[in-house]
Amino acid sequence: MRVRTLAATAFLIAATLLAGCGFQLRGAYTLPYESLYLALPDYSELGAGLKRTIRASGATRLTDTPEDAEAIFQPTGEFREKVILSLSGSGRVREVRLRYRFNFRVVDIKGRNLVPPGEIEMTRDMSYDDSNVLSKDQEEVLLWRDMQNDMVQQMMRRLAAVKPQPANTFD
Repeated sequence: MRVRTLAATAFLIAATLLAGCGFQLRGAYTLPYESLYLALPDYSELGAGLKRTIRASGATRLTDTPEDAEAIFQPTGEFREKVILSLSGSGRVREVRLRYRFNFRVVDIKGRNLVPPGEIEMTRDMSYDDSNVLSKDQEEVLLWRDMQNDMVQQMMRRLAAVKPQPANTFD
């Protein structure tokens, strides 16, 4: 009986702490635009991920042309780099850092900023062993894909959280 009471009390305390910290499951994102044009190439994996996530949210319609959209998502730069972090005593690579940066902005049809230009940067560190080149190459591919998926989620969070700036009517 006493064990059951202790377990129930511990559960209630844990539930209260979890609710009090603001934790909530990640749900669908609601973008503040009725329609959006993604100015990303058709072959872009990042663009495909964004389109899939926006369509899943159901609140924002994707358009085929910028003229039909309330807002236009424009990439301003995408950079991927691999940096050597450390070398062994014999001069061989031991660790590398993968860095992925994406710059973007959201504008109206006249090119005025609706959202201030933003940048998202991600890094992943990985050990490297030149005796296992094939497995390390596969690991690198998986890390790039993971960063790309995280990039889509971070972009959606950023676009959903930001309040659009009113367009300046005196331009």
